Order: sequence, then structure tokens, then C-alpha cells
Amino acid sequence: MSAQAQRTQSSRTSASPRKADKVRPLKGTVFITRQVHFNSAHRLHNPTKSQAWNKAQYGLCTNPHWHGHNYVLEVTVKGQPDPVTGYLIDLSELKRILNVTVVDKCDHRNLNEEVPFLRGIIPSTENLTIAFWQQIEPHIKTGKLYCVRLYETPRNYAEFFGPEVS
Repeated sequence: MSAQAQRTQSSRTSASPRKADKVRPLKGTVFITRQVHFNSAHRLHNPTKSQAWNKAQYGLCTNPHWHGHNYVLEVTVKGQPDPVTGYLIDLSELKRILNVTVVDKCDHRNLNEEVPFLRGIIPSTENLTIAFWQQIEPHIKTGKLYCVRLYETPRNYAEFFGPEVS
């Protein structure tokens, strides 16, 4: 390769931007999702009802000795990417929020007895999505919390899209 060709090739691969280069921000609504995992035990049981009622309603899930799940939590944030960073939300920050608000409190815990923000709640997948939303939402500073999806099994999940506006 000639010296001129090498200089041209070198200038094309240079890491420093030219002064004429500009960042072109794009407009549009984006939905970005982070997934985390945790393992917990729980019991579906309504203490205001009889054991017979609980057994008829919940079956094996009302076992007084508990049962467990390998939960998968997906949280989606909605908004416009920042024109400077290109991010709607830094995914490492979203991961940190999910760990602090949900995973660290629920992983390898009994949801009925060991998680203060779940006290007095029947820990169905449906109720868990609402409770998790309430924990996560105050920490989202960029964009807007759009959806909390919780997989109890690979085939069973619940989604919560936020409190209903009346």
C-alpha cells in the first residue's frame, strides 16, 4: 500500500471525530426492557377463609409448608432517547434499581413472611406485579415506567401497566 493510501486508511479509522461531525438525535418513543431473576417461596392462602376454601381455591399452592418458583421479572420503561447519550435509561442503572427494590428483598425469601412490603398481601403473581410496580416506579427518573411483567413459570405470567386513572 502506498504512503498516501496508508494515510487515507489511517484517517478513516481514526477514533477522534472530525469537527464537522454532528450527532443527529432521533425522535421517537422507545420501550426498553430489563430482565432479572430471583427464587422465592410463597403460599397462596387467604387467612379470612377456611382451609377447605383455600384448598378448593388454590389447590397445592396453599400447602402450609410453602412452594417455590424461579421468577423472571421484566420491567419496561417508555420514553424518548436522550439526544446526548442515545439512551432512554442506562440499562445498568435499571438493573441496579430492580436489584435494590425487588431482587435483593425477595431472592431466596419467603414472600409471605420475610418481605416487609408484601406483608398482608396474598402473593399471587397478579398482586406481586402491582407491589413490584409500587417499589420500582419512584426510582425511575428518566422515561416512565410502562410495564412490570412477572413470570411465575415459563408459561404463566402477569403484567401490570400502572394504576388506573379514574
